[in-house]
Parts: sequence; C-alpha cells; structure tokens
Amino acid sequence: MAFDAETMKQEQQRIAKRVSLDCVFASLSDITSVAAADISCNRDSNIGYAAVMLFTYPAIERVDQAGIAMEMQAPYVPGFLSFREGPLIEACLEGLKMKPDVLICDGQGYAHPRRAGLACHVGVKTGIPSIGCAKSPLIGTHETLPEEAGSWVDLIHNHEKVGEVVRTRSGVSPLYISPGHQIDFEMSTQIILSLCRGLRQPEPIRAAHRYVNQFRLSEK
Repeated sequence: MAFDAETMKQEQQRIAKRVSLDCVFASLSDITSVAAADISCNRDSNIGYAAVMLFTYPAIERVDQAGIAMEMQAPYVPGFLSFREGPLIEACLEGLKMKPDVLICDGQGYAHPRRAGLACHVGVKTGIPSIGCAKSPLIGTHETLPEEAGSWVDLIHNHEKVGEVVRTRSGVSPLYISPGHQIDFEMSTQIILSLCRGLRQPEPIRAAHRYVNQFRLSEK
C-alpha cells in the first residue's frame, strides 16, 4: 500500500475546514438512534473487518447491524487511521436500513493534530453527526481528573480545547471524548456518559466490538 503523508495531510486539512462543532441537537431528547462502529484486522493479512450496530436511544435496543470485509487502502500509521478505517465504516453505514442520528467511532475526532480524526473524517463524508470515543489520547494534555464517575476535564493541544477527558466509571481509566462533526464538546460527553451505564465504555461500542470480532472469525 502506498503511503503519501503530504497528500494525506492536505486531505485532512480539507476535512478539518468542513468540520462543524455547532451541535445540531438542542438536547438529548432530540436523539432517537445511535450507531457505533468498530474495526478488527488479522495481523497476517491486509483485510479489514468493520461493524456498525444501530440502536434506539435512550433505550439502547438493537435495531440493525452491518458487517463488511474489505482490503485496507492505507497502512497503519498513527494520525492517518481515517484513511485505513474510514472507507470500511462508510461501507457499513450504507448497509444499514436507516441513517443514525449519531455515530460513535472507536477512535479520535477533533482531538487530532490536524483536527481531522476518524470521527471527523466519517462525519464529514457521510453527513452524520459523529463523536470520537478513544481509550487513549493521541495528542494533548490535561489537568488531574477526579476519580468520581462523571468527572471530566478539558483536553488541550496548542492552547486549544480539542476534547474532554471523562471518567465514565469511578476509579477506572478515563475515555478521551471529542466531537467529530455537527456536534459540540458538551453534547459529545453527555451522550457518551448516558450510554456507559456503570461501565467504562458505551454499550454500543462494546456491542460493535463483540460483533466485529465474531464477524471476522466467521469470515475465515
């Protein structure tokens, strides 16, 4: 797979210019469905497996799911994962019978060196309000986070807020939440907290992770 960092940086800059942090939802009650996406790969091949699961909100009842296996179009390079994973997620979304109100990506959103993480990339490409929900930071620094569930602090990069560090479960490592597109920091964190329900990760992400691994094993 060819890797042209300069060309990809330019594309990320174009994506970043189209990212909107203006939230299209006035409150959580405006949201009736959420989808979550996850990716799995075999180490010994260039095939990627993607899953998107669609749920009602706030009940989190499964409505639909889609899985796909595709050849990866880009290598694994931190900061450029949207070119590797984005096309698979976009293909999965096309397989759903309805468009979700919100898409949660297991990765970065605005908290990216060029403000164009996976959730930004997919959100801009599909027009779906999106959130990046990562287990570790790619960039940024933050103040000490209290241990209590629901606590959060700003994630800062180059003197700009790029996300929020959120304690979703007391005494457990936080998540790094950032808007992807058509959503703001506050709503991103509110949605993620509402979906965790005593666990570290949101249930839709957990379900998508289980499903994509089952799908990968079934395709062997």
